[in-house]
Amino acid sequence: MTSPDSVLEVGAWGGDHVLLSVIPSGATIEFDCAHATIPQSIAVNGGTFNVAGDYFQEHGGPVREDEPTVQMPSHFHGTVDGKAMTLRITVIATGQDLGTYTLTHGAFGRVFKCL
Repeated sequence: MTSPDSVLEVGAWGGDHVLLSVIPSGATIEFDCAHATIPQSIAVNGGTFNVAGDYFQEHGGPVREDEPTVQMPSHFHGTVDGKAMTLRITVIATGQDLGTYTLTHGAFGRVFKCL
């Protein structure tokens, strides 16, 4: 196994309907009606990355105390070129594409949480 060229730069990566917050040990992502966690650093090799994490669908309205949380293990993959990133999310079990996002390092995403 080869070592990564680098790890994804720490800080905020934002775009339309998404905010990726990177720390040295992983990342969290906020979407309009979902959130996600990546529990390890994001290695970048040749400008690309592919890391596993969990995606959680949300909904508008109140959340019941006993409401189950649906955790969808997913691949978070894409490309990084300087301060620009393309992020794509795919559910591991089904191959469902959850979307592609364009982000910029240092930008705060425009996220509109479900009401």
